[in-house]
Amino acid sequence: MPQQQLDWTEYAAALFDLDGVITPTAEVHMRAWAAMFGELLADRPEVAPYTDADYYTYVDGRPRYDGVRSFLASRDIHLPEGDPGDPATAETVCGLGNRKDAMFSKVLADQGVTAYPGSVALLESLKEQGTPMAIVSSSRNAPAVLRAADVEDYFDTVVSGAVAAELGLAGKPAPDTFLHAAEVLGSPPGRAVVLEDAVSGVAAGRAGQFGLVVGVDRGAGVRALTEGGADVVVVDLRELVP
Repeated sequence: MPQQQLDWTEYAAALFDLDGVITPTAEVHMRAWAAMFGELLADRPEVAPYTDADYYTYVDGRPRYDGVRSFLASRDIHLPEGDPGDPATAETVCGLGNRKDAMFSKVLADQGVTAYPGSVALLESLKEQGTPMAIVSSSRNAPAVLRAADVEDYFDTVVSGAVAAELGLAGKPAPDTFLHAAEVLGSPPGRAVVLEDAVSGVAAGRAGQFGLVVGVDRGAGVRALTEGGADVVVVDLRELVP
């Protein structure tokens, strides 16, 4: 695996997405989204089926309800917005988002999760040199995933979907959550590195004018990540270990 010539001493903070960057939970999210939208479209045979390509185009990296809205718009399906308290059985934007979340939580509880070894290698290296690190995830499940993967102690702050909602921060591809994380870590955006596997995430890094935006290709594709805003694309974070 080729090593990237990256001098981490030039940067004051590292801001990581979680799913697909630190842990392989993006695969769990993909299965949960596919199951949820599959149920929705089962009664709509005239609508094109949901595919993995839809995940990367409309869902990946976005806050849960934004992902629902984006996909529904792509199929010209109009549903009531509903309320975040809607049950998972409700056919509303919020109800569908909650159904997907319930599916994800069940898989996580049943199967657990293990962090990517290459990601842990980079976390260990950055911890040794004292680089402050944050998780910036659209998922409200981020704290639970970090605990399940036993990597929560590497991070000085976690900006999850729940934190973003509480603070009124716009989700990716807006840069707000990354900017907040950098501020918490005391780093100017220009001296922070964003590490993302989603096109919406690298777009957020570019919009925030961060010092470096690293795309992690777990399926989105080098071209899509580069065009979205990544300065560098790797297939595994071990490539970034000094």
